[in-house]
Amino acid sequence: MTLTGPSGSTQTLTALVVAAGMIITVGTALGFQHIGGYIPCMLCLEQRTPYYVGIPVMLGAFLSAMLKGPAWLTRGLLLVGGGLMLWSLYLGAFHSGVEWGWWQGPTDCGVVSPSVDSGGSGGVLGQLNQVVPPSCDQAAGRFLGLSFAGWNVVASAILAAIALRGAFIKA
Repeated sequence: MTLTGPSGSTQTLTALVVAAGMIITVGTALGFQHIGGYIPCMLCLEQRTPYYVGIPVMLGAFLSAMLKGPAWLTRGLLLVGGGLMLWSLYLGAFHSGVEWGWWQGPTDCGVVSPSVDSGGSGGVLGQLNQVVPPSCDQAAGRFLGLSFAGWNVVASAILAAIALRGAFIKA
């Protein structure tokens, strides 16, 4: 099937499922950060970007499919969503490799600039300088043998497969 084939309920459902999957995945990461107290490293934060971009893209694909927009637009947006999830998969795999010590991570990951002594407690702004982000080569935790980055690889692979299938499958 091509990207120019007519779109239908399959593409509508695909866009909705992928958007929901992206929201759940990045929402879980934000929950671990804000509720669970896990401080994300630089690579963790980078892995969220494809989701932040992808959620509006998938909602656009959903709207295009619901409003019977041009098939090339709906399928193209699904293709973009699949590409974003492949990018997320790469970022998660790279971060996992750094955590397992298979290759070096960025040299600035976990590096904190020295704080300037303000002569007092510094209030809230002074406390910001005291937060030390974790190093990218240390997994915050492992669940069923995978770190957060590893689970991102799994989620990204599933969402990419669904989005790409929806982009190319017959309506």
